[in-house]
Amino acid sequence: MLEFTIFIVFVALVFDFLNGMNDAANSIATIVSTRVLSPKLAVAWAAFFNFAAAFFFGVKVATTIGKGIVEPSIVNPELILSALVGAIIWTHLCTYYGLPISVSHSLIGGLAGSAVSKAGFSVLIPSGLIKVGIFIFLSPLIGLILGFIFMVIVLWIVRKSSSYKVDKVFRIGQLLSSAAFSLGHGTNDAQKTMGIIAILLYSGGYLGNEFYVPFWVVISAHTTIALGTLYGGWKVVRTMGMRLTHLQPVGGFCAETAGALVLIGTALAGIPVSTTHTVAGGIMGVGATKGLRAVRWGVANKIVWAWILTIPISGLVGYISYAIIDFFFVLFNITF
Repeated sequence: MLEFTIFIVFVALVFDFLNGMNDAANSIATIVSTRVLSPKLAVAWAAFFNFAAAFFFGVKVATTIGKGIVEPSIVNPELILSALVGAIIWTHLCTYYGLPISVSHSLIGGLAGSAVSKAGFSVLIPSGLIKVGIFIFLSPLIGLILGFIFMVIVLWIVRKSSSYKVDKVFRIGQLLSSAAFSLGHGTNDAQKTMGIIAILLYSGGYLGNEFYVPFWVVISAHTTIALGTLYGGWKVVRTMGMRLTHLQPVGGFCAETAGALVLIGTALAGIPVSTTHTVAGGIMGVGATKGLRAVRWGVANKIVWAWILTIPISGLVGYISYAIIDFFFVLFNITF
């Protein structure tokens, strides 16, 4: 039992690493596309702040994942493994093809699908799923609106300044906005893995009678997601930073600032949102200030479809994974 639990913790951290890989684009796409930093320096910058987020924003999102998606009483290592398999397969495919999907929603879909496979729809917690579902649409919309508003305000402030001076100032500003976004990314996304590991430990009796997130889980999750960001997912970087719209440092600053505010705000409220959705909305909002044609809506359409399909497909894979794993557990008389 203990050995299998350790193995699943390892699988969860593999998922966390893939999360960092796919979502590396969210933290660094704009800063790379505007050439403020080279790709290598940008990923190091983002990875550092992904890790630093461990010490700032608590674990409310982890608690939502651990207790707010499915009934904790039906969770066991078999279910968690199935959920992770569903999330990892979908995340890997999307990273391979350069689609910036929501890795966190892959995990939620995998968890929900596995739970349904085990015990039916009654074990799902509607309030938690509704909260996640609402913010699939709200987080990119809020990011878009804030990105648009920030860009309009900044352009008005600098309207009499030379383009050279504006570019110079916002190259420095983008370092700060990228750091803030990476903090938001680290705190929101690493907490999804924390929640999965914590509910695994709780269901196995390793946390006692009260659910909480041990500090070693916090550090492990943040370290792993930082390493994934450091490794990078360059196809996704290209899609997010170079194909949605053309960005300059001032635009990158506004998009990242909008995204950072949404991510940090939702993390403090315990709402698991997608960093991908949020920053894509911010980028599109910035691009829209130049006119609707400045945004490549064909690319945006593909991204949105990937968002919509993420929870159902990862849920289906989680459902099938649980059925297959459960078959072998019964076959070999493995019980928990």
